Amino acid sequence: MSVLFLQYPPCSTCKNAKKWLDANQISYQSRNIKEEHPTASELMEWIKKSGLPIKKFFNTSGILYKEKHLKDLLPGMSEKEQIDLLATDGMLVKRPLVIGDGFVLVGFKEEEWKKAFIL
Repeated sequence: MSVLFLQYPPCSTCKNAKKWLDANQISYQSRNIKEEHPTASELMEWIKKSGLPIKKFFNTSGILYKEKHLKDLLPGMSEKEQIDLLATDGMLVKRPLVIGDGFVLVGFKEEEWKKAFIL
């Protein structure tokens, strides 16, 4: 099984997630989320597939999120507006993101990853 692994290489959580994938011999296609950010259609598909609220896809600890005061603005935005906003800059998207057959993982929580990969 090969998965799509969206990451920002300098991010320490992404580095840990990459080490985990390598240690568990999980093949992946790596994509730099800053250089090749997700499109609105990709995000729509992944959000639906994940079963998570859109809010979980925002990098709430990121500088850009704070500079744009998104904590205050998001509640007044439609789902489409939120997805379109996420698609404007990969740094707004929580990372790492792993897209596999039948699952989407947002952030790196080892227990969730073990369940998704059935380890």
